[in-house]
Amino acid sequence: MIESAESAVFAYDDGSNREQRSLDALYEVGKLLASPGGTERKLLSVLRVLASFTGLRHGAVGLTESASGSIAAKSGGAATLRPLRIITSSERPGGGSIDAIPPPIVTSVLKTGIAAVIKDVRAELGAAALPEPVSTDATATLLAVPIRAGDVVPATVGIVAAYRVHQPSASQALAGDLRLLEMVAALLAQSLRTSAPAEAESVGAAPKRAVPPQRTARIADRFSIVGESPEIHAVHARIGKVAPTRATVLLRGESGTGKELFATAIHRASTRRDKPFVKVNCAALSESLLESELFGHEKGAFTGALERKKGRFELADGGTLFLDEIGDISPAFQAKLLRALQEGEFERVGGSSTIRVDVRLVTATNRDLEAAVLRGQFRADLYFRICVVPITLPPLRERRGDIPLLAQVFLDRFNRENGASLRFSAAALERLRGCTFPGNIRELENCVSRVATLASGPVIDLDDVSCVGDTCFSARLGQPEPTRISTAGLSDRPAASAPAAGTGGGDDASRASSTSEVAAAPTPPVARPAPTRAAREELIDAMERSGWVQAKAARLLGMTPRQIAYALKKHGIDVLKF
Repeated sequence: MIESAESAVFAYDDGSNREQRSLDALYEVGKLLASPGGTERKLLSVLRVLASFTGLRHGAVGLTESASGSIAAKSGGAATLRPLRIITSSERPGGGSIDAIPPPIVTSVLKTGIAAVIKDVRAELGAAALPEPVSTDATATLLAVPIRAGDVVPATVGIVAAYRVHQPSASQALAGDLRLLEMVAALLAQSLRTSAPAEAESVGAAPKRAVPPQRTARIADRFSIVGESPEIHAVHARIGKVAPTRATVLLRGESGTGKELFATAIHRASTRRDKPFVKVNCAALSESLLESELFGHEKGAFTGALERKKGRFELADGGTLFLDEIGDISPAFQAKLLRALQEGEFERVGGSSTIRVDVRLVTATNRDLEAAVLRGQFRADLYFRICVVPITLPPLRERRGDIPLLAQVFLDRFNRENGASLRFSAAALERLRGCTFPGNIRELENCVSRVATLASGPVIDLDDVSCVGDTCFSARLGQPEPTRISTAGLSDRPAASAPAAGTGGGDDASRASSTSEVAAAPTPPVARPAPTRAAREELIDAMERSGWVQAKAARLLGMTPRQIAYALKKHGIDVLKF
């Protein structure tokens, strides 16, 4: 006979430890459901907590289809036995089969929404319903409660059940067990209501090695990330795995690949989505300004500090802090940043009180940090702190299939902003697809805006594309950097000194002959000390990595812009201008 919670009469055990164990169990269940991780793993842990703390063993949780995606969805009528996803503790034979909870109990609880109690499972449902062989002198009692959720009219979307094996003569606090299960069911409903839809869809499903294209497409649509190539789908899948955790993420990729957009996607897909998302471009600030910007300052800490200012770390407390171009920070500031990341505490500039924050860090760089570590320009301990989960964003030339999609998105934006109705021809899109775009997505957006602005008609044809009309100069950036540097700074010098190698006063022929003899002869060693040559090469390398911006090169070498300008003049290095 199935008894409802209203009709069941229980005996109470006055054991002093029973109530304390129930409270401990609820505390552990709450911590488990609030922690990051998959829903199925959480449910398994909850069932094991009930077994270890209260003796309610062989637990099982069943979720109907209305629990998939959003637990608040209405069931549309009485729930049926199938489809029902069953999650059981590992101790029960048979795994997660539908018989883990006796079908009559499932039907009764889901249809009525009322908890059920079977005092003697063997007598009322038969020996087949017992979770395991029970001795003849023991009684197995089954308790099952509904999981109910809904904003207006609660609907039954699942069931929680567990067994208690006891002696018939023993006084059991079944009423206390039932109340405990009802509180656990309420916690489960709240946890499923606040969990991400993608996570709820995976409850009870078999593990998958790769994220299906349909799911990654939904992730892309949600965060306005355009792309259907396998490379971009792999990035979406990696973001889907790392976003719900607290792990520090390092976004790597060339300039213009959309690192800030992907950092925003990580924040919005995390459990901190309702907390602040604070962004800082480390390359745009000097060391002193960056310290004040990140850590804040006290009133009077320096000239112009007229009032106390909170830093970006404080503003991002509880949320996510995005540090863009982290590879450009100076070695001196790296030590200060390391303490804040490692200890989660810092002091404002000019202050003495220690401030503690809870911040999830996402960083980005287009630098080769490993090479910088080997050169001693980037601290190894800071590198290991920020490079917990690296995600490499593919350049546009490695995902050419996405170029037409991105170009159309940018053209639609241009049409909306300018009241136009332009469209691409097939030939124009195919030509764009063949471009290298060293500036990646940012360059493609600028290219589309330029082409649309100068288009001669409503259809952007092949002749309107910049590279066809020889009005695109960024292709020169795709040349090997050593070639550009040699042409700009060094190739003219041997040519200028060649006439001096001949014996003076001869005609053009004799000078040419003398020059050819010098070229044919073994090249003498350069009369320049090795330290000077190394300094010159190091200076050229820093200018290359900083895009020939003297201020950035100065930060890389720990010098001032004035010192960089003097060194360039001293070594005779011509500055490239783009």
